[in-house]
Formats: sequence, structure tokens, C-alpha cells
Amino acid sequence: MTSEPSGRQRDGATEAFVAHRNLLFTVAYEMLGSAADAEDVLQETWLRWAGVDLAEVRDRRAYLVRITTRQALNRLRTLGRRKESYVGSWLPEPLLTTPDVAEDVELADSVSMAMMLVLETLTPTERAVFVLREVFDLGYDEIAEAVEKSPAAVRQIAHRARAHVAARRPRGVVSAAESRQALEAFRRAVETGDLQGLLDILSPDVVLLGDGGGVKQAVLRPVTGRDKVARLVLGGLLKHAASLSLGPAQVNGYPALVVHLDGALDTVVAVRLDEGRITGLYAVRNPEKLSHMRRETALRR
Repeated sequence: MTSEPSGRQRDGATEAFVAHRNLLFTVAYEMLGSAADAEDVLQETWLRWAGVDLAEVRDRRAYLVRITTRQALNRLRTLGRRKESYVGSWLPEPLLTTPDVAEDVELADSVSMAMMLVLETLTPTERAVFVLREVFDLGYDEIAEAVEKSPAAVRQIAHRARAHVAARRPRGVVSAAESRQALEAFRRAVETGDLQGLLDILSPDVVLLGDGGGVKQAVLRPVTGRDKVARLVLGGLLKHAASLSLGPAQVNGYPALVVHLDGALDTVVAVRLDEGRITGLYAVRNPEKLSHMRRETALRR
């Protein structure tokens, strides 16, 4: 470590950090599900990286990912305690993503709202190992250094996490075209008050989750079942029919809907699809979680 980095050292550190910033943000976001916390992790990563002697670093990308992972793990444990006192359901923070994210099918699938919710069911270490191995294709030795476990332990954790995710993830990768088609049918049914049309696009066991963060009105517990969800959605939205508009957006790599009330962004609606029908509806209303819908976020692997 160097307490007084030279100008060349600072320039080199800055150049490496900027080059990998989008990758580091993606790592932190996939581990945390919160863009705000991911940004904080990047600040902490920079503070530690700026003091590293670059002459001692063999692989700058791997070193930066290691710092980010450790900081994200610390933050993830704190975040877990915050979620315990969260009002209602906690949903990941939606991101308005750049078009190239959708083109990378594996990346889009890994940051989709449905997958982010599956990742929420892993332990912090399992989540870190799964993300670094399955999404970023890091070697077991690199991951072991990042999570401070032995390579053998990391292999076991990776196997356990893969099985856990496989049992809970959507049954197949959903294309953007399928998502757009389902969302267009959903939007048409809502805008016209077509109950049967809405029932047709919803799976019998569809689950609706709402995140108002205790600030905006939202369902406090999951609502399950096609009839309940359809009537709740139509009843809630039609109350504001005169001032409400629904439009498409690219959220977390997939098509989604944004709801505006009186011209102001009110809700982001993402979906989970299985076999052409909506099995999950995720409505984020918490204003603190909508700031990254104002500008596109670049994600990288």
C-alpha cells in the first residue's frame, strides 16, 4: 500500500477504474439489487483501489472485482437487516438499461427482475459465488480470493447455488419479442378495462408484488391468483384512468411498462413470463427506487 500515490500511480488507478466501472457496477448491482447501494460500493471500491500499489497488481480487472465483491458482501449483510424492517414487499431497484444489454441475452436474463428476485433467496456468499461464476465466468480460484473461501468450498457453494436457482428461475429464457407481446396484451386489457383479456394473459397462479416502501400505496403482501390479480389491477388503475398513461420501457434488459400519473413517473411494472403467460407482476412505486429510470444505465460483463 502507498499512502502518497504518485501522479502516474493516480492516473493509472483512475484509468483502470474508469475502464471497468460499468462492470464493477453490474457486479455490485447483481449482488445487491439496489443501484443506490451499488453506487456506494463503487465509491468504497475506489477509495481502496486508489491506495493500492499498482506495481503489485498482476490483473487489475480481477483485483477491482475482488474489492467490489468484498464491499458488496459487507453491504449485502447490512441490506438484509434493513429489509427485515421494510414496509411491504421489497423489490429490486429497476434500471432503465441501454439497448446493448438486451442484446446480451445472458446478461439480460441475469439482471431481469424475475432473476433478481431468485437471487434474493440465496445467502450473501451463495449470491456472490453464483454471480461471479455464472454471470461473469470467473475461475474458482479468483472467486475464492474474492469471498475469502477455499476453491474447494467455492465449488461446493457454486453447485448448491446453481441447484437452488435452477429450481426457482423461469423455465426458459424469454425472448424480448415474447415479453413485448405479453406486455402489449396486458396494456391493451388495462387501458380498455377488458377483464377477460387480462385473465387470458395471466397465468392461473400469477403473483403480484408491490413495492411502495411505506411511501406510496402498494399491496403489502403478495396477491396470488389470476382473478384476484386481474380485478385488483383493473380496479386500481381505472380509478386514475383520466390521468394515467402506460408506456413501454427497457427495464433490466427486458421490456416493461412505465406508468405515469399526471405526467409524472409513478410506477414501473416488470413481469415474469412462463410459457407465454405472465406468472409474476412486479410493481415498483417507491420513489427512492425510481431515480435510475430517468437515465439509461450501462451494464457490462
